[in-house]
Amino acid sequence: MGWPFVGMPLMVLLGLGVRDGATPVDAWLQQARSGPLGSLLFFTDYRTAQTLLAATVTVALLRKLWLLVPLALATPALGVLSTETLKPLFGRFKGEALAYPSGHTTVMVVALGMLILAVGARRWLVWAAVAFGALGIIGQAVTYHYLTDAVGSVLLGTSLVCIAAVVYRSLRRRVRGTLTRLRL
Repeated sequence: MGWPFVGMPLMVLLGLGVRDGATPVDAWLQQARSGPLGSLLFFTDYRTAQTLLAATVTVALLRKLWLLVPLALATPALGVLSTETLKPLFGRFKGEALAYPSGHTTVMVVALGMLILAVGARRWLVWAAVAFGALGIIGQAVTYHYLTDAVGSVLLGTSLVCIAAVVYRSLRRRVRGTLTRLRL
């Protein structure tokens, strides 16, 4: 449970540090704006996130992880709510729109994290999720957002997944305890 106590404050500090504009790395990545890297937005598209969440729910149901299903659906919604609440507080703009933290990136990170919780933290899956996430971050960093917006979203999204994992573990223990007392 320790990561949210690190990830959330880092996300806030980064947001306060970049609220006045692009960093040199952000500006450099924006030079690729009209290039082929924009096609990497596929990884943060809402349809891709919906597919990841459908896979998560399917795996959770097949593995009889009943308590994970509502968390898998609620955590991305909490990610969207969090980014929409935080954006005006940080006040970082890219063009005419508030940019920090990126909602698309947050949802992608949460969807990948929930899939890892459903399948189990297999090394290959974690590395695949890291690669998938990196491609999505690059796609956002050369189009709608700055790289630092996406980094803040990774901090936020991974923190939310850790909180969901702790809630899931706690719920599972309570249900098991109750079933044991009822001798079911």
